Amino acid sequence: MFPQDREQLRRFYQNVWHKQEQGHALQGVELIIAQVLAQHPEYHELIQGPEAIERDFSVESGQTNPFLHMGMHIALAEQLQADRPGGIRQLHQAMAERRGDVHEAEHQMMECLGLVMWEAQRNNTVPDEQAYLECIRKLASK
Repeated sequence: MFPQDREQLRRFYQNVWHKQEQGHALQGVELIIAQVLAQHPEYHELIQGPEAIERDFSVESGQTNPFLHMGMHIALAEQLQADRPGGIRQLHQAMAERRGDVHEAEHQMMECLGLVMWEAQRNNTVPDEQAYLECIRKLASK
């Protein structure tokens, strides 16, 4: 399970990457985190520095929050493993085949995930799984 505190979560990412680099055995969600980190070499230097723990990544200044971005990849990976919401695994496969790039397909799916999460937070409701799947279906058909 992930830590709930921002600092603890960021340190967890750092520790997983350090274990990966040292060749230590990883298990559970650590494997997913290491895979996501491996797909994002542009974040390697950033997440290793001590400033990454406290740094704010402001949308207003055009910064992407690497921890949020990777967290969305991890959430998507867990959804795919469980096929929850039901049918997401098949949609992912269709998008990846259509795009010819699994990672790009995931980035597009994450747009839908972000939208549904934002709407749930704004409306103080649970995320709408059907709206999420419909958003992905629309992207998959393009």
